Amino acid sequence: MTTGDLLLQFVLSGLMVGSIYALVALGFNMVFNATEAINFAQGEFVMLGGMTAVAFTHAGLPLVLACVGAIVSVTLVGLALERLTLAPLRQVSVTNLIIITIGGSIFLKGAAMLAWGKDAASLPSFSGEAPIRFLGATFLPQAVWILGTTLVVVVAVRVFFARTLTGMAMRAVAANRFSAALMGINIKAMVACSFAMSGAVGAVAGVIITPVALTAYDRGTILGLKGFSAAIMGGLGSSPGAVVGGLLLGVLESIGAGFVSSGYKDAIAFMLLIVMLLVRPQGLLGARVTRKA
Repeated sequence: MTTGDLLLQFVLSGLMVGSIYALVALGFNMVFNATEAINFAQGEFVMLGGMTAVAFTHAGLPLVLACVGAIVSVTLVGLALERLTLAPLRQVSVTNLIIITIGGSIFLKGAAMLAWGKDAASLPSFSGEAPIRFLGATFLPQAVWILGTTLVVVVAVRVFFARTLTGMAMRAVAANRFSAALMGINIKAMVACSFAMSGAVGAVAGVIITPVALTAYDRGTILGLKGFSAAIMGGLGSSPGAVVGGLLLGVLESIGAGFVSSGYKDAIAFMLLIVMLLVRPQGLLGARVTRKA
């Protein structure tokens, strides 16, 4: 392969992985906009999506039903996490909220290990395993599912926030919590909805990536950290920023691993995070800064 073909191969691979980072970053932003806190259990939502889908297929469900069931299940887990840990609290600082989500992450990881063990698992590809050639590069059909699903989710989220009453209420909470409460918006309900939606988005990411990358009880941690890096790069709180940050991180990571060394693959994300915090802490698209009561 020529250098150009290799570059194209790495870019396509990076876009596939970056799409997953974008979905994880999108989940981070949903909770951040409602609470100003970082949900460090977001990576575990991705892991649970993949592991639950595998469990459903082993139970005899068709692949489609297993994936839908996994998304619904993890959505309920996200809702339960908020209802059982955050909702009972009257007043809590952002720092305490972050600590609670870290505790939730540890609990979900431990529960997954007890339920499914430490062995890695996978799902069958949605459209077979025959490689697809594009110019001088090749990729698996599952990559098309990953890119297409990410596009659908991003558009659906944008339409939800722009056209639905619940979405506009969540935007109002993000803009000014005190004013939203004065208008009769149920703040706690919007926070619960943000956790449920972040669980659903995380589960979608877990379901579509599992056929090409094995999942296990501890795989959510690194995905969560990279998704957080993508959210910071794009602009924390910005949905378009989550997409830009995720895709950019995935492509740079893939190119760096291909032309430099795969040993630096994970380090690249965190080096980029440090550089972004030093050079442009608000992110590439400059997340909106809000003050909430």
